[in-house]
Amino acid sequence: MAAQEFKNHVRYHPLYHYIASPLITGGLIWALIRLFNAEPGDFQQSLVNTLLFIIVFILGVLVRTYALKAQDRAIRAEESLRHFMLTGKPLDNRLRIGQIVALRFASDEEFPELARQAVDRSMTGKQIKESIQQWRADHYRV
Repeated sequence: MAAQEFKNHVRYHPLYHYIASPLITGGLIWALIRLFNAEPGDFQQSLVNTLLFIIVFILGVLVRTYALKAQDRAIRAEESLRHFMLTGKPLDNRLRIGQIVALRFASDEEFPELARQAVDRSMTGKQIKESIQQWRADHYRV
């Protein structure tokens, strides 16, 4: 496995990103087309199919969103503890979750200063990641 860095740190879950999402999206589009082209006798069945695909689509989005939010909370706790262990001070509460998630890639040597800069300069997650000199890989995020 290649060393993780800014250019290759994004992770995809193949079953979700390449199979489930396209199938659900395609099914929803198919159901909508069938609904709009339905004959009067088939309208009720097409409506039920469309509603089912809308529900499955919403569930797919929610499942992904909830998983990411849970991971964000864990990362916030981990990085807060790491900052406290390195500096003896709590992590600045002005840091947004996106900034904290980006800071997890910073080495221990860079982390405190980069966290301060992120607040002072209102850096985005991408800017933080691009500023990292010594990348700390994260292979666990889904």
